[in-house]
Amino acid sequence: MSRLENRKILIDGLMELGIEPTNKKVDKLIAFKEIMLEWNENVNLTAITEEKEIFIKHFLDSATCLSEGYIKEGMNIIDVGTGAGFPGIPVMILMDGLKMTLLDSLNKRVIFLSEAIKKLDLRDITAVHGRAEEAGVNKAYRECYDIVLSRAVASLNVLCEYCLPFAKIGGYFLCQKGPEIEEEIGNASSAIKILGGIIREVKEYKLPFSDIRHNIIVIEKVSATPTKYPRKPGKPASNPII
Repeated sequence: MSRLENRKILIDGLMELGIEPTNKKVDKLIAFKEIMLEWNENVNLTAITEEKEIFIKHFLDSATCLSEGYIKEGMNIIDVGTGAGFPGIPVMILMDGLKMTLLDSLNKRVIFLSEAIKKLDLRDITAVHGRAEEAGVNKAYRECYDIVLSRAVASLNVLCEYCLPFAKIGGYFLCQKGPEIEEEIGNASSAIKILGGIIREVKEYKLPFSDIRHNIIVIEKVSATPTKYPRKPGKPASNPII
């Protein structure tokens, strides 16, 4: 497909998700794609390299976090295990007035993210090198955020130990997951309660221009996370809360 056709897919897909993008924002998303693909030649950022697929599986998928209505102007957000910047950078581009922290454990990716932020002239967004288990006990990050985002690949009970410590009481963890989540939710129920959360809803969505179905699990932070969590690096994954 031509670049013009792909651009139309991106715009129409965003509008289908309830987001009306300006040309400036669409241009910035496309510029981000170019920077990512350039860096991807030397740093492993994404296995998805076709423009249309990037628009659908990265940009529109990230944009679903905005279509749910939990993210509002002025909020302080952290994207845990952001990787190549998803969903954090598209969310930041598409919605004005946010403050964003991108957290990733691989320094090469953080260097890429910092360069992308600079080239895209994004404000109030910072890329931080660190593990969630360590940042989650740091007072500079712990229980500081209105919204915690994560598209990282881990089981829900593990992700909750990584992510819920960052959310302030009354804040939300929006966890992006694939289509089969019933068993995961069941296995994570104890961890969510222990860590101070409660599931408010599960939103299923279909990615525009595809047959891909994903879910966003919306977890509200209703009480403080006990100080023993998150545990030391590697412990949440090797010995999940059950």
